[in-house]
Amino acid sequence: MDIRYFDNAATTKVKKEVLEAMFPYFCEQYGNPSSMYSIGRNARKAVEEARRKVAELINCKPNEIYFTGCGSESDNTALKGIAYQNKNRGNHIITSKIEHPAILNTCETLAKNGFKITYLSVDQNGRINLEELRRAITDKTILISIMFANNEIGTIEPIKEISQIAKMHNIIFHTDAVQATGNIPIDVQKMGIDMLSLSGHKLNAPKGIGALYVKSGIEFQKFMDGGHQEKDKRAGTENVAGIVALGKACELARKNMKSHIEYLSKLRDYCISQVEEKIEDVKVNGSKENRLPGNCNFSFKNIEGETLLLKLDAKGICASSGSACSTGSLAPSHVLLAIGLTSEWAKGSLRITFSEDNTKEDVDYLVNNLVEIIKELRKNNA
Repeated sequence: MDIRYFDNAATTKVKKEVLEAMFPYFCEQYGNPSSMYSIGRNARKAVEEARRKVAELINCKPNEIYFTGCGSESDNTALKGIAYQNKNRGNHIITSKIEHPAILNTCETLAKNGFKITYLSVDQNGRINLEELRRAITDKTILISIMFANNEIGTIEPIKEISQIAKMHNIIFHTDAVQATGNIPIDVQKMGIDMLSLSGHKLNAPKGIGALYVKSGIEFQKFMDGGHQEKDKRAGTENVAGIVALGKACELARKNMKSHIEYLSKLRDYCISQVEEKIEDVKVNGSKENRLPGNCNFSFKNIEGETLLLKLDAKGICASSGSACSTGSLAPSHVLLAIGLTSEWAKGSLRITFSEDNTKEDVDYLVNNLVEIIKELRKNNA
């Protein structure tokens, strides 16, 4: 049975060019980047070249990029690093109700250690209210962390406007851009972003490599002790092959950004139109205007999401009901509840996220099977 993969928000396939770029650093150029001899120097050169490529994708300086193990580590480093660095100045952090667990759970930990967290609500499309943000700021606010684009419903937040508000009050602004990086243009300088998290496996690099952008001049506490790698901010011998892979993936994303957006947007819009036309009692979740190009999120009335996924899997269709990091939870999505869906509607959700490997024929196969499966499930539930 052919597999049709529609879960690129959970993880992406490593591109051939990325695999080829990283391969020599397993068995040929396997040196430790901290070593003085030639293969060590070659490894260091590769790391710095990759740092430059990551920086070019988001328009920052190479020395503002810190390599991490994943997006969650980047988020932890940003929030805890800023919180503890600035605890004598203030203890208030602002975020939103629809953040990834890497942000929400980090905030929960910080709250247990004396920090006060404000969780902004969102509208029915998943966008924060800028007036609510302004009202939430106090003289103790040290950090605002709002995701660039939501991992479940694909809604893109008003990042530039948020950064302007942060700057007016001398507050550091961090954004979790794990879903956005490589999918839409990001310019940290024009947008006024102070810190940004990204993850390799969301843009065709392997799992186990991420990065954190920190604007020059911003101090943050490290939370991993050991060697002096990454300017003494992230101890541990560098994952050279993974770093090279991330650099190559960022290079490709920068080169192909325009065609990537155009192709995925067409698939997304076609999928949404077909589902709305052929299936009754369906909601499209998230903003239709401010949305990631490859994201579709639906809720179906009188449908249990887990059962739907199992039925789709039997047809060779890989999809999800929400964040891959929440798999195993029987509770409805916190994102869907935050945008106003009832528990019944939220439990019947389906997330479809495309890549360039998907085709219009794939979408037709998906929709045709969805029509039959939902008809069957609703008949059984009647």
